[in-house]
Amino acid sequence: MTTRHMRRWSLFVTLWVLGVGGTARAHAGLPETSNVTLRRGHPEDFFLGATFGAVISRDSGKTFRWICPTAMGYGGWSPNAYLWREAGDIVAATGSALLRSPDGGCVWNTHPYFKETWVAGLAAHPTDDRILYVVTSRHGRPNGVYRSYDGGETWAPSPLMRLGLVLNAVRVSPANPQRLYVSGKNAENQLLLFRSDDAGETWTEVAHPLPELMLPYDLLVETADPTSPDVLWARVSAQGATYLLRSDDAGQTLNIVSTINDVFINMELSADGKTAWVGTLNHFFRGPSTGPLQMLSLPTGNACVLRDGQTLYGCGSTWLHDWALARSTDEGDTWQPLFGLYEIQGTHHCPKGTPVRDLCPSQWPQLAEQLGAPLYPEGPPGEPDEDAGTPGDAGTPEDAGTPEDAGSTPKPLPTPKGSGGCGAMGGNMVPVLLLLSTLTLLRRGRRRQN
Repeated sequence: MTTRHMRRWSLFVTLWVLGVGGTARAHAGLPETSNVTLRRGHPEDFFLGATFGAVISRDSGKTFRWICPTAMGYGGWSPNAYLWREAGDIVAATGSALLRSPDGGCVWNTHPYFKETWVAGLAAHPTDDRILYVVTSRHGRPNGVYRSYDGGETWAPSPLMRLGLVLNAVRVSPANPQRLYVSGKNAENQLLLFRSDDAGETWTEVAHPLPELMLPYDLLVETADPTSPDVLWARVSAQGATYLLRSDDAGQTLNIVSTINDVFINMELSADGKTAWVGTLNHFFRGPSTGPLQMLSLPTGNACVLRDGQTLYGCGSTWLHDWALARSTDEGDTWQPLFGLYEIQGTHHCPKGTPVRDLCPSQWPQLAEQLGAPLYPEGPPGEPDEDAGTPGDAGTPEDAGTPEDAGSTPKPLPTPKGSGGCGAMGGNMVPVLLLLSTLTLLRRGRRRQN
């Protein structure tokens, strides 16, 4: 039996003995990556959201470094996606605060404009990332679409703003940036899709009862076709499944193209709009954009997807197949690993006086032990060789808000029976910690053999 097969058999036995079964497929509370973004105009810069903060690379993926969540200041709200602008600042909607780092990840702050509401979704103009849109979702307050024309420095509400409306996502059409799509619901829990043909000045509203589904909820617009502004994709949950929907008439009608019995993470389309990829909590899918989709063998676990030109980037579970991020140049048939969590090279290089430099190094040894990562591969932390940016007047991260002081808490995405959810640590902690220790030892043994 080969070494690789021995490792996989050992992993299977470990999971079976610990009795985590299906929850092991859903990470069993292990550290994981959850999304990936590239800096616009700088494909050498990677940023990955994770269940333990974020991971950043500034050298085309040769080294990855950690940004701790306490330095980011997002509290209990974890961003599901980031935007790394060409100018170098990073923006993220957390479901509560709007986070912004003006210096590429060293200083983080929450935008004071949204202190009284929740920022649920973020989108950027496809060619001018000074133009940004967010939607809000705090119950009991007016919600709507806000616009920024200076990269997120200042914001103003659009005409779509009213009490009783709760919005969850916004998308800009790559084929026509004047076309915007927004999803959400009203006070009567009607599922709504909004369309603007003039960059948010006027809006058309369509209710989607989806009578073919039983008690559908959480309608979210996912992506717009790169070649036609009238074609978009959305998803909806019903009875423990995720339904992928497509519209060919600018959102007037929605048709089911695929059913996925898993927790949806995100999706991407090919440059011609004919092929779709979907990442879920446990699997990765591909198929024609008209459906249905077929499950591929890799990646497994936290299978997020990002397309950059002809290259796909995918998250994966280090604990199941050694890598946390990989790329594919053949539409997902094969994957080239970029890094595993055990290869993180300490904390992000930042100047003294920045939150990442002041807070993260003391927390790194514990995480490094969990991941089986090197403690100080370049010696104890000190000043970086090059200036990673200065804090300026950005200050330290403000409190991003907590469910207790923000009103009613947004519902999490539905989790199939038997799934612990991404980053979930509920239930019996002893099997989870034992599993983590065992997998780390297996990985260390693998490196010694190599």
